[in-house]
Amino acid sequence: MAVKCQRSILLPSCSRMTEKKTNMASINSVEWRSICDKFTNAQRLTETESRNDPENDPFRSKYKARELLREIYCSLKSFEAGEGEEDVGGENCEQRPPDQPVDGQTEDAFSQGFSGDSPAGMRAAKLGAVEYYLGVNHVDTEELSAGQEHLMNCMKMLEKCRVSSENVSLFIHVRNQLGILWAGRDETETAQGFLESAESIYQRYMKEDGRPPTDMTEYFTTEENLLTHQERTKRFELAYTHTMYYLAQVYKNLGENERAATYCHSTLQRQLQLNQFSPMEWALNAATLSQYYITKGRYTEGRHCLAAATVISGLAGEVPSEAAAQESETESERREQLQQKRAEIARCWIKYCLNLLQDAKKLLEDNIGELDTDRQDELKRARRQEEEEEEKGRKSALLFGSEDTFDSIASVEEKVMCLFPLDFTEARAVFLVGQNYVTQAKEYFQMDGYVTDHIEILQDHSSLFRALAFFEEDLERRCKMHKRRVDMLEPICNDLNSRYYLLIRRQLMFELAETYNEMMDLKLTLANRQADNHSLDGHTIKKFNHLCSASAKYFQMFLDSLCSPEGKPPEHLEEEVLRPALVARFRVARLHSKLISSSPPVQLENLNRALENYKYVVQYCEAHPEAATAVETELELSTEMVGLLPLKINRLKSRMAANN
Repeated sequence: MAVKCQRSILLPSCSRMTEKKTNMASINSVEWRSICDKFTNAQRLTETESRNDPENDPFRSKYKARELLREIYCSLKSFEAGEGEEDVGGENCEQRPPDQPVDGQTEDAFSQGFSGDSPAGMRAAKLGAVEYYLGVNHVDTEELSAGQEHLMNCMKMLEKCRVSSENVSLFIHVRNQLGILWAGRDETETAQGFLESAESIYQRYMKEDGRPPTDMTEYFTTEENLLTHQERTKRFELAYTHTMYYLAQVYKNLGENERAATYCHSTLQRQLQLNQFSPMEWALNAATLSQYYITKGRYTEGRHCLAAATVISGLAGEVPSEAAAQESETESERREQLQQKRAEIARCWIKYCLNLLQDAKKLLEDNIGELDTDRQDELKRARRQEEEEEEKGRKSALLFGSEDTFDSIASVEEKVMCLFPLDFTEARAVFLVGQNYVTQAKEYFQMDGYVTDHIEILQDHSSLFRALAFFEEDLERRCKMHKRRVDMLEPICNDLNSRYYLLIRRQLMFELAETYNEMMDLKLTLANRQADNHSLDGHTIKKFNHLCSASAKYFQMFLDSLCSPEGKPPEHLEEEVLRPALVARFRVARLHSKLISSSPPVQLENLNRALENYKYVVQYCEAHPEAATAVETELELSTEMVGLLPLKINRLKSRMAANN
């Protein structure tokens, strides 16, 4: 049995309206105005009325708009096709199936098909535009397959036309929409094909023609309501800006982070130029982009993004007062949004300052983690050339801003350097900027309501102190900086409920243990400068032992948090805690061996506990050979101490026996 081709289910039969066809060139002005009025109403329903649709009928206005678009389609189909043109669209039995989302060749689009301004070309473009709007309508109402079919119908109609000023906007818009649709299905490479095709069409059109193109809405606009050249240009450039924005998302999902950042940067710049942006959304996107540049060590671009974010966020206006927020729900929501997004931008600034200090530390430290003064002098001599390169880089970079904002952005940039700080004075200046943003971020992300965020900000503040301490030559002052870290983290660590915040508590325990350990090393260095251990005064010994015990306590708390409810250590350490757990064991051993006591029994107890923990590291790595690579240095020293400590313990026992 032969199967006949079925008409598309998406559009109604236009047979009643095609019994008597008319020539498009001789359309009665009343008929044409009726089509234009229907299109205007469809746009109004879609863009304005739909915002007020009830929750139980959320697409009511869009369904009404769909009916008007279908009527427009049937009216257009009733007009006689242009000379040499096939009848295309919803009734064509050779319609492209919806499961073939392959874009055509861009080269062919500029060399084959009807001229854009010919009757056949204009008819195809208008029918294609209605298919496009129907496609968007179906996607908006969550009917993706139907939306895809309409959009592909639009693509098929455009295949009959050459790219020109009359249709290039539609060429780009339909590819943008198909890109969004396929990206939403996680078909990233298919989305990439449509969007890169849109980009190619834009670039070639601008190179070969460049005139302000007809906007799609003008297909259904009376002559007196046509757009100005300026408005046409703005809408066309905005469509291409959307192409770049979607490509940025696609490249990010494909793992092409450098391309994604480039497209995101260009998108933000174009939004400013076209004055088409929401200040807070734009600012947050710019601040987020800065984090990519920071991870790549590109601090000039990172600082520029953050300075622009700060300035543009200011365009959103002042934060409504608490009194105003209590009186108005709208003002309350606005207050919440402004405070939250500005606090998030402040957190991005914190990361900028912290990473700049940490990267400078890596550049300047020697093999034992101290400041390499020779390297410091070398880098200071090279600073002038570095400043010149920074200025060249700034001139060649794609800078944000307009005449109104450029100076303001530059002013914010001047408040913090983008070159690596090379001494304490420069490092302190960066630290103070970061600390200022810590204060701003904590105003919104308070402990009551934002526990995780608040603690992360405190950890960043602690890390700022740690990075600054590296540059401080005075060991007493360096020790005080670490004490500040303890004072801000210890109360939080002790108050947190492990049942709900176990991972965060572990982080805090480990950081506190390391901080006390650094303070102990500093005190020991200071003491050794003054005298050997045998002549240390009682106060110094007491202080040293306190720091030593506090560090061991927090390392042990960390290790205890890994145990079963019965207190049994895990037989196998998970990858994420493997190194921290073995390092904690090593540090506990080292700390117990350093405790100063005049009592032989106490000395013996400390040495036995040290040996016990050194043995754990060695035995665990013997039982799990893959763990050895994670703690190579600690394992080597532990193995050595497992051999040496028993001798020391036996000598101590012999002395104790002789004394008894």
